[in-house]
Amino acid sequence: MDKVVATAAEAVADIADGASLAVGGFGLSGVPNVLIKAVYAGGATGLSVVSNNCGAMDSGLAILLTAGRIARVTGSYIGANREFARQYLAGELEVELIPQGTLAERLRAGGCGIPAFYTPAGVGTQVADGGLPWRYDGQGGVALASPPKEAREFDGVGHVLERGIRTDFALVRAARGDRHGNLVFRKSSRNFNPLAAMAGHVTIAEVEELVEPGAIDPDQVHLPGIFVQRVVALTPREAADKGIERRTVSAPAARGR
Repeated sequence: MDKVVATAAEAVADIADGASLAVGGFGLSGVPNVLIKAVYAGGATGLSVVSNNCGAMDSGLAILLTAGRIARVTGSYIGANREFARQYLAGELEVELIPQGTLAERLRAGGCGIPAFYTPAGVGTQVADGGLPWRYDGQGGVALASPPKEAREFDGVGHVLERGIRTDFALVRAARGDRHGNLVFRKSSRNFNPLAAMAGHVTIAEVEELVEPGAIDPDQVHLPGIFVQRVVALTPREAADKGIERRTVSAPAARGR
């Protein structure tokens, strides 16, 4: 039952070329940076990644992306990641863009053993009708487009069929975790992490604080250990390393106000 692995390198050692990864995080919040760096150091390439976004600035999945290690991304947001956009438009990267809520439910469904589900999101658009560019040819044309999806009406409302997602591995970050793999996420880091963890056949969690079994109130567990196979305890320095994507400040209020 003790799922603690000594190092991140050991935890990701069997992630091979061509593996599929579900990765938690949203922007810079809740990103399993230590595990991602370990995957990079391990040299795996041709990876298929499922994540809300593909890293921000020079952190997270952007490390693997910039190194050309990612072959396909299933996600919801390109945002300000210029290298992501460049590789996509140049035909170097296959990208399946999905409505954010649909992506979340596809991960959850895969983890729950649900092969597919119907949703009204995307009905009447290329999400349902097909034709979204998955890969460009580098000359402005589309080399590979999304296929049409099965559609059906329920109570007079159109719905589209979406498949659940399962991946070879999942990488997540939690605030607390015990040796059995029970995890607690702090505030906004409880974004795609529980869902990504559910979707992986082998889920690896880096935890900021490792505690003994029983130290976490069962009512406070956000993700049961049944979904987690490996736990890596972060050092205090690694746990405190949390970037800010856009630092904003305001002028101090005038005295007397």
